[in-house]
Formats: sequence, structure tokens, C-alpha cells
Amino acid sequence: MGVKGYLFIILAAAMWGMIGPFARIAFHEGVSPMEVAFWRATLAWVFFAAHAALHGQVRFRRGDVPALAAFALTGVALFYGLYQLAISRGGVALAAVLLYTSPAWVAIMSRIVFKEAMTPAKMAALCLTSLGVVGVSLGTGEAGLGAGAAVTAGAVFIGLAAGFCFALFYVFGKHFSGRYTSPNLFLYAMPLGALGLYPFVEFTHKTPTAWAAMTLLAFLCTYCSYYFYYLGQRYIEATRAAITCTLEPVVAAIVAFFLWGEYFSFMGYVGSFLILASVVLIIKDGAGRGQAGMAT
Repeated sequence: MGVKGYLFIILAAAMWGMIGPFARIAFHEGVSPMEVAFWRATLAWVFFAAHAALHGQVRFRRGDVPALAAFALTGVALFYGLYQLAISRGGVALAAVLLYTSPAWVAIMSRIVFKEAMTPAKMAALCLTSLGVVGVSLGTGEAGLGAGAAVTAGAVFIGLAAGFCFALFYVFGKHFSGRYTSPNLFLYAMPLGALGLYPFVEFTHKTPTAWAAMTLLAFLCTYCSYYFYYLGQRYIEATRAAITCTLEPVVAAIVAFFLWGEYFSFMGYVGSFLILASVVLIIKDGAGRGQAGMAT
């Protein structure tokens, strides 16, 4: 049973690792990052809505409107938009690695919002994350990140901002835990998030290749990845599932290397390793506290 769980989680991580590649295909076809983010949310909503309707998961509490709106703004509109910008500015591999600074942001926010203890392991993880970001940033001028991408201060900042918005999934996840299933929650969050992105989108003509890339981004990298992730959690504990998900940036980096020749400098690889090591450290530290893993 455990092997089956790991296979489901690995499949989910592999799908998340394809977010960047599918996005870059759409960029190459002339679609802007913000429009890709908009269609990811809109098309994914179709799949989540169909799932929710088929399983009767459409309940809604009026009192949750403010929290739901805040989640849609930060977890969908800002996160999806910033992540696409991070991919376009810094490349697939850089964006995926910086996204995994999110557990460090979670540790900080949990201390402030939930008054959780700042353990030695969390402090060590924060230090590793900080050193990792410095290492990745020192790749300027040496790393090959593909056409139009570079390890610049702007690219790093946008990547970190995407990681921060992703970390808010944990905060809102704790709030909505036990109230809604994922399809039920995204049934309402996705259209609100798409609405938040709408004013920043310049719609252009889209080729069949662009539509295919964005549909796969919505179906495989958003809807199916969540489905397999939570299916995997039925067979293995959340901590093991979350650690296994650190395969996501590895998959993204491998695909980006073979398709576009993206690679880090030596310091960039050292920094990436430190960031991923901090993820494992924080997750293991939370294992004894019953904290759930996070998903992209």
C-alpha cells in the first residue's frame, strides 16, 4: 500500500514539475505570463467544477466569503500570476527552486499567525533557505537559463514573492481544513482568482499549440496533480508525501535542461540543494506535530 502511495505522490510531483515547461511553450506561442495564469485558473475551474458537481461537493458557507476571497486573491490570482512571471523572467528551473522557499515563509507566518514555536530545526531551515537564495542569486552571468531569462534581482524577487503567496496555502488550508474538499474549495476560489487576474491580461490570438499547452497546464498540472496528491496521502503520511514532492523542482530542472538548455552555475546548484534541504528539515520537524504537507 505504501508503494502505491509513493507512486501517486511522485506522479503529482512530476505533473507540478511540468508547470514551467507547459508555460514556456505558451510563452513561445505569443501568450503573455498573465494570460497563461488567467487561463490556468479558468480552465482548471471547469475540471474542479465538474468534479464537485458529480460528487455533490458544492456546499458553501456565507460566513467564509471574506476568507475565500482573500484565498482566491493570494493563492490563485497573485500566486499563479507571479509564478508565471517568475518562469518568464528567470527560467523554469529558477522559478521552481525559489517556489520551494515557501516552507520558510510558512515557518515565519505560523509563528506570527498561529503562535507556533520557532524550533531550532525551523531556525536552521530559515538559515539554509537564506543561504540557498544567496547561492542561486550568485549565478548571475554564469547560469544558462534560456532566451529572455536570467538570474537577476528582479527574477529572484518575483520567485520569492511567488513562494510567499504559495505559503499562504498553508494558512488558508488550516482555516478551511475539515470544511471543504479541494474540488469544493476551488469551485469558488478559481473563478474569483481568474477575475482578479482579468484586469492585467492583454488577450491575444492563440494558436492550437498555445491552447493545448494551457489546457494541459490546467488539467494535468492543476486538477490531476491535486487529485493524485491527495489520493497518495491515503496510503502514506503527510510528511513523507510532502518530502517526496521536493521532486517537483528536480523534474522541472531536468526538463528545462533537455528542452531549453537551462542550467545553474555551481553556486546556483549549491543554493538549490540548500533550499531543498531546508524543506526536508522543516517537514521532518513538523512530523511529530501532525502538520500536513503542502501541495502546489
